[in-house]
Amino acid sequence: MKESELRKLIKLVEESDIDELEISRWWRKVRIAKNRPGGNSHLPGPVAVHPVAAPTPEPQPAPVEEKASGAKEIKSPMVGTFYRSPAPDAKPYIEVNQYITPGQVLCIIEAMKLMNEIEAEISGKITKICVENNQPVEYGQVLFLVDPNA
Repeated sequence: MKESELRKLIKLVEESDIDELEISRWWRKVRIAKNRPGGNSHLPGPVAVHPVAAPTPEPQPAPVEEKASGAKEIKSPMVGTFYRSPAPDAKPYIEVNQYITPGQVLCIIEAMKLMNEIEAEISGKITKICVENNQPVEYGQVLFLVDPNA
């Protein structure tokens, strides 16, 4: 590296917020560091680590598709694990023959360690629960059959 190039690099470091610059070229290494009062400027200081809570996911409305028999399918909006209740020992959100309304939580799908509440978009009577508790589900897989005319 030429002396003129080194001078330009030194000037760049002095006039900027850069504390240190290191360049490797052709098996040679050049390091330029600012002299800071108070010790070694090239050693990083202690960093405080603050845990950040994961954002709470918004409830996801489940896609609805109508069957030829008049029953509508409520499908999974994502890939994950299907849970009928909010906790293993808790009562399920819904049962067969139960009436549902829009906005009502039907189940939870866990995806990437986040619990996503799946809400109804339609009203009607649950005629079938198509997935067993604690089973994996795919995007678009039918979760429930609903009779909107009941």
